[in-house]
Amino acid sequence: MDVNQVDIQQIVTKVMMAINEDGQMASASASCGTVPGSAKVALLTGLEKLEVKSYDIPEITDDEVLVKVEGCGVCGTDVHEYKNDPFNVIPLVLGHEGSGTVVKIGANVKEDMLGQELNVGDKVVTSVTLTGEDEFTRFKPNKTNLSNEMAIYGLMTDDNYHFNGWFGEYIILRKGSSIFRVNDLSLKERLLVEPAAVTVHAVERAKTTGLLKFDTKVLVQGCGPIGLILMTVLRTMGIENIYAIDGDNKRLAMAKKIGATETFNFKDYSSFDAMKDTLIDMTGGGVDFAFQCTGVPSAASSIYKLIRRGGGLCEVGFFVDNGDATINPHHDLCSKEITLVGSWVYTFADYVTTFDFIRRAKGIGLPFEELVTHEFGLDELNEAMAVNMRLEGIKVAFVNR
Repeated sequence: MDVNQVDIQQIVTKVMMAINEDGQMASASASCGTVPGSAKVALLTGLEKLEVKSYDIPEITDDEVLVKVEGCGVCGTDVHEYKNDPFNVIPLVLGHEGSGTVVKIGANVKEDMLGQELNVGDKVVTSVTLTGEDEFTRFKPNKTNLSNEMAIYGLMTDDNYHFNGWFGEYIILRKGSSIFRVNDLSLKERLLVEPAAVTVHAVERAKTTGLLKFDTKVLVQGCGPIGLILMTVLRTMGIENIYAIDGDNKRLAMAKKIGATETFNFKDYSSFDAMKDTLIDMTGGGVDFAFQCTGVPSAASSIYKLIRRGGGLCEVGFFVDNGDATINPHHDLCSKEITLVGSWVYTFADYVTTFDFIRRAKGIGLPFEELVTHEFGLDELNEAMAVNMRLEGIKVAFVNR
């Protein structure tokens, strides 16, 4: 789907109207009739301590939607919050890569973000939620990802609602939420929508450099979920010359399955320079463009040395502060005239593109769903976090059973 400036403005306007309008309260909401009085959530009560709690499900207002959770991916951001609470939001219900089924819908909620009719029984995902107005929501609707007036389910401090994240049996989507109906996507595809939107946004940022073409030699450093989904996006764009770096052979094997031309396990080399020399020789002087997908400062420093003169770089690996990275501005940036862009989460419009990307990936037979490698129940989420931290899988997911 081609999302232009008018489309973006319409989407943002719809969200802001939902935030600011009181509207007329209707007298009834639609329900499937099978909603229990209480339900469980996995509440993060302290560092590395998820506890299953049961709470009464509050009555939703005419502007809210109650969703029965089917599952949610475990993100690196969840792990950072689980280990360190960098956002200072404990206690909270984590989980922002979720999806589920609408079981109760407020009378004022008629359609999703794309104007599609929304009903009980629909499968949905959510994007970020705007909580107010600033320069980006008012004047730069294609840059709403930079707004400070932004919230996301799964990173909200616990309150009297309790059902604020996707790590639970139910979630309440509040007034102004960005809801998308996705009935045609499988559960695994829906659990990958949010990280896929991150990569779609990164590719859109990279395209602004004018360096991504059919014959571009592209390096993806870091073959976790973000790196592997990003390769999948590149493949759907017709880019075939993809080089992948990671330290895990299973993840590199998946990179090859997706279509990476060559893979490099940095642990197989005596030094970074030895790996660099191999890649430089193989590519005839370095790659044309690189995506840095790790959260490791040393990796962010060294990737410049793998890019040819006149090439480009998109930094997409740091969603939390993992420390400083050092480069030599003369050798790494200026003398090579590298075009550098950063990428920060996503916009509403990126979700629209993401849905089309997923359908395209399925249509050409890419192993997108295979990225979900581990599934855990609600009472197993501490183990799910441990598996994620041990890098034993690719996309670890919570699935309601």
